[in-house]
Amino acid sequence: MSRLTKRRREMAKKVDKTKVYSLEQAIEILKAAPPTKFDQSVEVSFKLGIDSKKSDQSIRATVSLPNGTGKKLSVLVLAKGDKLKEAQAAGADFVGSDDFIEKINGGWTGFDVLITTPDMMREVGKLGKVLGPRGLMPTPKAGTVTTDIAKAISEVKGGKIEFKSDRYGMVNAAVGKLSFASKGLVENIHALINSLQRAKPPTAKGQYFEALHLSSTMGPGMKIDAREIELAMK
Repeated sequence: MSRLTKRRREMAKKVDKTKVYSLEQAIEILKAAPPTKFDQSVEVSFKLGIDSKKSDQSIRATVSLPNGTGKKLSVLVLAKGDKLKEAQAAGADFVGSDDFIEKINGGWTGFDVLITTPDMMREVGKLGKVLGPRGLMPTPKAGTVTTDIAKAISEVKGGKIEFKSDRYGMVNAAVGKLSFASKGLVENIHALINSLQRAKPPTAKGQYFEALHLSSTMGPGMKIDAREIELAMK
């Protein structure tokens, strides 16, 4: 039996699949697991009461996690003129225009977030086949197509994340690292819950938050008590 399989079996014994957990309980179970060689991400998965076949019920929005993501994100800015200097001063990892467009067109995606100005979108839009499948296409809704480059970089570096629903009505997001204090993780999850509530489609009927599960990169998934969602929105 491999060490990984043994670890997962040991963790599975600590989780009662018939039980619902508070966020604090679930986080402490994940923290009590045997250590790994890396700082695991803590991930949440929401099942929402939306009809994913209807375009007006798809969800795509952002949230600024109050305690950050714990991940150092590399930012590419595509712009021209003075905006290039603004991006450099604000801490962008890569800054350019036609040179980077050519690289991306060739398949390069060595960055986590792409920020651009509106006047660049005609060229950036042509990169959809490369950027789209990787979730890297910038959008005004996500704040990554903007004239305020410095603000966008600051928000991304500070813990702003984008989330969206998939065809099954699920929203999955990483909300921090296992090394975070439990309180910090709970605060991040509460921020995401509130952002999801604000993003609720007007046409969605019935129960909106149907289920919430919490897990870590190498840990088991646990169903979270629905009262946690109500608590987050108070």
